[in-house]
Amino acid sequence: MIVWLIIVVALVAVLVLPALRRPLLSSFLMRAMGRALPKMGDTERIALEAGTVWWDGDLFSGKPDWRKLLAFQRKPLSDRERAFLDGPVEELCRMLDEQTIERDRDLPPEVWKYIKEKKFFGMIIPEEFGGLGFSAHANSAVVTKISSRSVAASVTVMVPNSLGPAELLLHYGTEQQKRHYLPRLAIGEEIPCFALTGPEAGSDAASTKSTGIVCRGRYDGREILGMRLNWRKRYITLSPVTTLIGLAFHLYDPDHLLGDREDVGITLALIPPHLPGIRIGARHDPLGVPFLNGPTYGRDVFVPLDCIIGGKARAGQGWQMLMSNLAAGRGISLPGLATGAAQLSARVAGAYATVREQFDLPIGRFEGIEEPLARIGGMAYVMSGARVLTAGAVDAGEKPAVISAIVKAYLTEGMRTVVSAAMDILAGAGISKGPRNTLAHAYMAVPIGITVEGANILTRSLIIFGQGAIRCHPYVREEMEAVAARDLGRFDRAFFAHMGFLAANAARAFAHALTGSRLARPAAPAPVAEYLARFSRMSAAFALVSDAAMATLGGQLKRREKISGRLADALAWLYLGSATVKKFWDDGRLAADVPFFRWGSETALYEVESALAGVLDNLPNRPAAWVLRAVVFPLGARPRGPSDRLGAKVARALVDDREVRSRLTRDIYVPGPGDPGLGRLEAALERILLAVPAQTKLRAAVRSGALAHRPESSLLDRAVAAAVITAEEASRIREAEAARDDAIQVDEFDPALTTAAGAEANKARA
Repeated sequence: MIVWLIIVVALVAVLVLPALRRPLLSSFLMRAMGRALPKMGDTERIALEAGTVWWDGDLFSGKPDWRKLLAFQRKPLSDRERAFLDGPVEELCRMLDEQTIERDRDLPPEVWKYIKEKKFFGMIIPEEFGGLGFSAHANSAVVTKISSRSVAASVTVMVPNSLGPAELLLHYGTEQQKRHYLPRLAIGEEIPCFALTGPEAGSDAASTKSTGIVCRGRYDGREILGMRLNWRKRYITLSPVTTLIGLAFHLYDPDHLLGDREDVGITLALIPPHLPGIRIGARHDPLGVPFLNGPTYGRDVFVPLDCIIGGKARAGQGWQMLMSNLAAGRGISLPGLATGAAQLSARVAGAYATVREQFDLPIGRFEGIEEPLARIGGMAYVMSGARVLTAGAVDAGEKPAVISAIVKAYLTEGMRTVVSAAMDILAGAGISKGPRNTLAHAYMAVPIGITVEGANILTRSLIIFGQGAIRCHPYVREEMEAVAARDLGRFDRAFFAHMGFLAANAARAFAHALTGSRLARPAAPAPVAEYLARFSRMSAAFALVSDAAMATLGGQLKRREKISGRLADALAWLYLGSATVKKFWDDGRLAADVPFFRWGSETALYEVESALAGVLDNLPNRPAAWVLRAVVFPLGARPRGPSDRLGAKVARALVDDREVRSRLTRDIYVPGPGDPGLGRLEAALERILLAVPAQTKLRAAVRSGALAHRPESSLLDRAVAAAVITAEEASRIREAEAARDDAIQVDEFDPALTTAAGAEANKARA
């Protein structure tokens, strides 16, 4: 209750007794807030140093400036980047065969050679160092397209351009390190890995037991000042074949050879794997998805201090380096992979729902199939918008750590939703592995994306709101810094401004709730204005509930992970809803896209309102929860997702409108008709759509009684004889039915054929 006392005193001071805003009152409030707020540790300080993006701060403000969002111009793909996507990326996708990769447990040698020659490992490395120097938008687009063809290949390409030494070298490396390593990394002469996670330090990576001791030792035949390292790391992608280990460890200087500090801190270094004491080569098996991943061990490995990224001057700065610069990569790679899987699922499920028939109807006509189709199409639209907007923020020079955490967690969760829905539609065809099954590998990869680069449970419950409140709230950061610095004047200004902000958001949330957001309607055309107004209402409600949760729980909020998780849900879906609006706006507000735009916006609003209602249902301070509910939901909380009618429009568009389906899935690789999976399905769909007019005539004649349905074997001949259809139309129907029958078959294998030659024979049979 201490914080509520603070708020009451402060509001009296702001609204009734301005003269009380004097040092005595401010001193009391600052001491009280110092006890209520969490202490400013190293993690919080690093969080404050990292950047934010203007629109996530807007979402915390309770009064978003939507003009900024709509006016934001992301960096377009350059001619060189587009040529790379249409050339080398397209060719790489043609070279990839998941069955061969799964059989050999690795990419083929010719694929490795091609990846290196075309500098896929050097997308983020500037041209001056021999790389491609691509934008985040291009990097994301490359990962999205490759992931729609092969998860193993996309992971192999994305890791060196994300969680790898190149990014760290670019920002912190010495000039000598940059000149030596970056050109080699760009052409794949060096294969990097980054060893952060260990058996004892997964989500809490800063508590690593990997250590380095500053000491003297022999290196290359001479005695030098260096470090003796010991480590155990696991889940390290590319570790089995690495030629350059990026290593995170805790550095100690017991003999004070570097200075006064004995505990130097987390440090990052580049270690050649050939040194004595290093063990690599073993592999993990991540659910059968055959990208190279494994452990690395080091025992009493002596290296010079020059191995530290940035040299001796950067010793102990490793955690800050990681937090500040690798978040951007987290917002590009896995969101790109997830979006590729979502678009692939939309392409496959939309086609299969037309090709596959039951009860003499395409299954996409049944409401039971419409429901998952709507989830697939709607979520693919939302995810595509979030992917592009986040990459655009990185290209604009931002370091969107909170937004990166949101898109990593919620787009990989979206991948789980979409791929699972598509598997439900494919049914038996989805669970039978083989060359015909396009989605099996994406389905198996879902838990991997959810787990790596910050497990989603941790990201949702601890990082998104915890860091978001510090980075993005207009006053919390200032208050924490003022309390830590014991700066009374600075605290006075921030705290009383915060109280005014709290009162304004309470009034705003209440007014918007009573008026149906009409007062928040911006100057924008319909239907954009309608949804921006509703998001404004939810933003005000989120800002008020967030402040109340922080005020009533104080430092305990860190441990109330269910509460902070729901607040993370609200913030995340406010962002995803904003990205949906932005996509619709940037794509030209096409009439055919309106159902997808509405579905995504309605889903986001539903998730935000449900999350805030969940916070109020479970806030420990019940009187505060009752007051907040009366302000935020005066007419009651009534979260409603997309209607059945809207979902049907999305599903029908995905099934019937080829242009919409192509536009929704424009970022993925679509193989030719010779491909046994998606290519075969697309070819069948083409033939079936060509035969639709003739099929319509034929069915109308049968329904009217002009033609008997039985015997079915002679139906087409009788229809031609009765002039219901032409001979050419009958031929189209026969071709369509043959293609349909071929497309719905599943792979079958001879159990005796288990050798590599047998696998090739089975592949040929498919």
